[in-house]
Amino acid sequence: MKSETSEVLILNAAKSVFIKKGMDGARMQEIADEAGINKALLHYYFRSKQQLFEAVFFNAFSLLAPQLNYILNDDSSVEDKIIKFTHNYVSFVSQHPYLPNFVIQEINRNPDFALKFKGNENLPNLEKFKIQVNNEVQKGIIKPINPEQLFINIISLCVFPFVGSPLIKAIGIIDDENFNQLIDERKTHVANFIISSIKM
Repeated sequence: MKSETSEVLILNAAKSVFIKKGMDGARMQEIADEAGINKALLHYYFRSKQQLFEAVFFNAFSLLAPQLNYILNDDSSVEDKIIKFTHNYVSFVSQHPYLPNFVIQEINRNPDFALKFKGNENLPNLEKFKIQVNNEVQKGIIKPINPEQLFINIISLCVFPFVGSPLIKAIGIIDDENFNQLIDERKTHVANFIISSIKM
């Protein structure tokens, strides 16, 4: 029988290699070496690098999604939700910087990949957030805005620096040395920017 401990060891090793090398640069032998096992045993658990990467991805997703879902459905204001959401999301992706590019590449390569999210109980539910945004618009707390557009704005401003980091560095906005500092600042900057744009 497959060992749960061995599988966790492999996933942790794979995560470490994927962070350093990315999906394309990682090699199964490197992952086996990082886990301290032979390549044959690695293939016993995961037949391909693609299968292993998906396991690492969905493992990470299972940690992030409940946090975001809780924030979207608690009783705090829209402003507080934006602050908590951006801080948690940017913090998490900073620890898993390979995830946004993987999702985009995989959806472009294999549109059916998105179907794997369908029916996931941890998938963030936007219904309460949308109702709350519309209520705060009616009360004059925030400017008129489509809740879906607001959520897309939040996600886009959080994700783009990770996806676009080569471009950001290439055109000289920031260098490698200071990139992590910029990301750290975005935990609050994105929230402040969005809140300023919608607040009455």
